[in-house]
Parts: sequence; structure tokens; C-alpha cells
Amino acid sequence: MSNDLFAPKIPEEVANRRPLADRLRPKTIADVTGQSHLTGEDGVLRRMIDSGSLGSMIFWGPPGTGKTTVARLLSGEAGLAFEQISAIFSGVADLKKVFEGARLRRMDGRQTLLFVDEIHRFNRAQQDSFLPVMEDGTIVLVGATTENPSFELNAALLSRARVLTFKSHDEESLTELLARAEKVEDKPLPLDGSARAALVRMADGDGRAVLTLAEEVWRAARAGEVFDTENLTRIVQRRAPVYDKAQDGHYNLISALHKSVRGSDPDAALYYLARMFDAGEDPLYLGRRLVRMAVEDIGLADPQALVVCNAAKDAYDYLGSPEGELALAQACVYLATAPKSNAVYTAFKAATRAAKENGSLLPPKHILNAPTKLMKAEGYNDGYRYDHDEPDAFSGQDYFPEKMGRQTFYEPVERGFERDIRKRLDWWQKLRRERGEG
Repeated sequence: MSNDLFAPKIPEEVANRRPLADRLRPKTIADVTGQSHLTGEDGVLRRMIDSGSLGSMIFWGPPGTGKTTVARLLSGEAGLAFEQISAIFSGVADLKKVFEGARLRRMDGRQTLLFVDEIHRFNRAQQDSFLPVMEDGTIVLVGATTENPSFELNAALLSRARVLTFKSHDEESLTELLARAEKVEDKPLPLDGSARAALVRMADGDGRAVLTLAEEVWRAARAGEVFDTENLTRIVQRRAPVYDKAQDGHYNLISALHKSVRGSDPDAALYYLARMFDAGEDPLYLGRRLVRMAVEDIGLADPQALVVCNAAKDAYDYLGSPEGELALAQACVYLATAPKSNAVYTAFKAATRAAKENGSLLPPKHILNAPTKLMKAEGYNDGYRYDHDEPDAFSGQDYFPEKMGRQTFYEPVERGFERDIRKRLDWWQKLRRERGEG
């Protein structure tokens, strides 16, 4: 007899009180919005299902993009038992219990899809515990993470799982979700055109967030009331980003920030940094751009610039928002007030051009190792002078391919630490001339 006969019946009006995001959860893979590169007719997951074979996977992407939903739908369409745990609330004992249940199902001929939310929260030993049950087919692991798997997950785990990237919802898919919500609720959102567009921007690519915001609007609206953008902001207590991060506003502001830093104007740089924070920009994106500025515009004029920017990024990771924003602001001011040099940047571009033009040339034989007798006979390593045995620990030999001759790519500027580098290079060039090497 089915246990369903004894299950408590949930009144329809109570069931309809479930959050809108839960009621709109897709019933099939085809219903999933915003991830057509994975779930569409020609998507990776669709192909896996059609082949009748699922491998272990890591779902990497922002919150609200459907990672949990897709995992659950995969198990249903592939005929696998579904188990879900969260790395935040689970430990070794929980994993052992789940693995044992999966082994028992496997003995009955049914495989288990184990969905692990926030999988990056597990430590190295806990991540390693998945390897045996993945290898023997006891489970198909689907891990979900908002963090870069390359940095947060063990190499052994990554080698056994395919990383699939979930994208933030774009304006089109968020608008589609709102249309579905209006159909389910059987009433339009009480928003004018500009407020509706603002609501989509407020969600910032998060499908769950846009549906939650829509619910708040319906709860707040009185009969016949239609909100404009100002009233919407007041009702939901959330401000829409002042620019679309995928459009011109985003690139205009990051360009203004970069040029303010390059132009040694800390006040303008702070202003544009603050505007991007206020617009809802991803702080780690700003951290990456500051690192780029350190290596492109400061370089070796102040080698500490790169260290400071990396430390600021780590500090933000540690503190989160809003406290961590101050660390990025500090790095921004450091860069703007540092001595500037693009000498390494220019040198690397020149060296890259030379490498493309002369990529087939062999290094000179005197700097190549000679591990075999034949290579010794051919002159490999013949005449190489070990710099530490030379006066001033400097031999002055030519290390370029013979057909190229000595080249100069790097020209340090007379600012900051590069003044000292310029003196060293001049000294070594003087020794080359004295010893007839350059």
C-alpha cells in the first residue's frame, strides 16, 4: 500500500503560499531559462541526458542561476536517485551515511546523483572522500559553487569532474521569468515601464531575486496602484544599479578609473571607484582591475604596488562587503600616488612581437644543456660560463639566438625603483663593453 495515502493533505491555499520562486521552479530541463548553452537542445546537459550517461560535474556560477534546480531535474530525467547535502551543514559522518545509502541503492541496480551545495566549503580531506565513490560508480557527483573551482577544489576532484559554467541571467531571461510569474499569479505587476526595467536591474542577474522582488511588489500594491521607479525603490528598499554592467556605463566608468590612476589623481580615482561600488559592481572585478593597473602602469617603478593590490583582494575576500571595500580603496589610492612606468608592459609587447617573428630560431648552443654524448659532441653547452664564477657574478654572454643578436626591449624610466634598475643595467652594459661582449 502506498504511503501517500497516509500523507497529510496540504490545503490548496496553503500550498499557494509557497514562495513564488519555488512555485515557478522548472519541471523539465527544457523549462530552465538563462542557461541555454547547457540546457538547450544542443546544450551539454541535453546531450548527456540523450546519451543515457551522466558524469560527475561541478556547477560554477552566481547565486540564483538554477544550479540546484538543474541538478534535481537531471536526476529525474536520467532516472537516478537524488540526494542533496550542503557543505556548510555537513561533516564526515553525514558523508559516510550518504555514501552507504548510495551503495545500497547501487546493489539494487539504481545509481545516485549526489548534489553538494557550496562544495568548496569542504576541506581537502572531505573532498578526497568523494574520490572512491565517484570512481566505482556509486555516485554521480554534482557539486555547486560560486567560487572559482580551480582555486577552491582539489586537483584530484577536478580531474574526475567536468566544470560547467552557469551564467548570470540577462535582461531577456529575467523578463521571461517575470512574465511567467504574472501568468501564475494571473495578474500583471503593478509597475510602469521604467519601474519594470529597474526591477530587472535590481535583481542583478539573480533569477530567485527577481521573483522575490516581484512578490514584494504585489504584497505592497493597493488596488489600482501602479509604482514608478521612485516608489518601487522605496517599497523594496533596494536601489537599481546606476548602469548595466554589460553595457557602456560599465566600461566608461572602469576606463575613467583606470585613466585617473594612470594620471596620478587619487581623488578622481576614488570617486569612480565609489561610483562603481554604489552601482553594484562586483568588488572582486574591481580588485582584478587594480591588479592589472599595478602591472601595466606602475610596474617596477614601485614593485610593492602588485603586492598591495593582491593583499587588498585577499582582504576583501576575508572581510566581505562593505568592510572589505576600504582595502580596495586603499590599494586604489596607493596606485594613483605611486611613481608610474609602463616599461615592463612595453617591453613585454615588444618581446612578444619578436617571439612571433623569430619563433623558429634555436637558442645558442652554449646555453643549452648536453645530457647525452651526442649533444656534447655537437657543441651543446660548449663555452658556457657560469655567472657566479665570474668577476662581479656577471659573464656578459649573449643569450639570444645567433641570427637575432642582442636585443633591447626593456627601458626602465628615471622614476621610483626603476632608477636603481637603470643603474644596474648601465653597469652591466659597461662591463660587456670592457670585456668585449657587447
